[in-house]
Amino acid sequence: MTHKIAILGASGYTGAELIRLIATHGGMEIAALGANSKAGQSMASVFPHLRHLDLPMLSKIDEIDFSGIDLCFCALPHKTSQEVISALPSHLRIVDLSADFRLRDPAEYEKWYGNPHAAVELQKEAVYGLTEFYRDQIATARLVAGTGCNAATGQYALRPLIAADAIDLDHIVLDLKCAVSGAGRSLRENLLHAELSEGYHGYAVGSVHRHMGEFDQEFSALAGRPVAVQFTPHLIPANRGILATTYVHGDAAQIHQVLADAYADEPFLQVLPYGEQPSTRHVRGSNFCHIGVTADRTAGRAIVIAALDNLTKGSSGQALQNANLMLNLDETTGLMLAPCFP
Repeated sequence: MTHKIAILGASGYTGAELIRLIATHGGMEIAALGANSKAGQSMASVFPHLRHLDLPMLSKIDEIDFSGIDLCFCALPHKTSQEVISALPSHLRIVDLSADFRLRDPAEYEKWYGNPHAAVELQKEAVYGLTEFYRDQIATARLVAGTGCNAATGQYALRPLIAADAIDLDHIVLDLKCAVSGAGRSLRENLLHAELSEGYHGYAVGSVHRHMGEFDQEFSALAGRPVAVQFTPHLIPANRGILATTYVHGDAAQIHQVLADAYADEPFLQVLPYGEQPSTRHVRGSNFCHIGVTADRTAGRAIVIAALDNLTKGSSGQALQNANLMLNLDETTGLMLAPCFP
């Protein structure tokens, strides 16, 4: 059976990445592409790398006929998805790639995103979309909220360690580097080549980065008490990739074993041999996440590094993985592409 799919926000990076992945998916057909700002244009004119595909023309969202659509990906900007998804037909299953339904408490959403939640009732049925940890809930959900790409990377490094009580919860430092595509496709002065290249810098330093809300929510629920990691993201002059370096207090060999055991049966999470470190270049364009563990020079401290592609495993690949579960398809369908190297 082929499921008909719609993608809203198809003219953005995550929308294009969804199309690239679904093009190899035998169980899905793209029936509609929404992009209000580029309605009437072809995908070939917006993203020439997709010109070989036979795709629908881009159209305004309110002009799409959803009657024959089985599942809709919403790759829309933050603060937009709540209103749009609220107006979609009730039969649709939805995977949202924005931040609008990630935080379960509407008050926390307002705290981190600066405006009241516009779909509180819909929030109650949203399932957090970190596939490996919410697999059963995702399979039966109508609405799945994809995670932040930074939040996903940090959680893959830390969730099993928190759950196993393998690290000191009061001494977690997360130093993360993210490629520029994580900021989206909109034109901004600070993302111009001359402004960004040949250097990198921290941003949202301190307590203002929105993905902290996800870390607080997920880690505290796991631990059964408040957990506040020290987190600093950095913008690097690369197109794709996230590298999260986590400094923790605990036995490095035990930490490696906990992660290896936790992910032994996961198709996309690969724990490297002890002491080996991952690189973003080895996961580029793929749905894989590589995790490495090394002992610090000081006994009782360890370094855990996770690498993934922010557009694939951190966003669109994760969304497709969730959609496969929601449609009762093999979870890995369309996602076993090898990383692109060099």
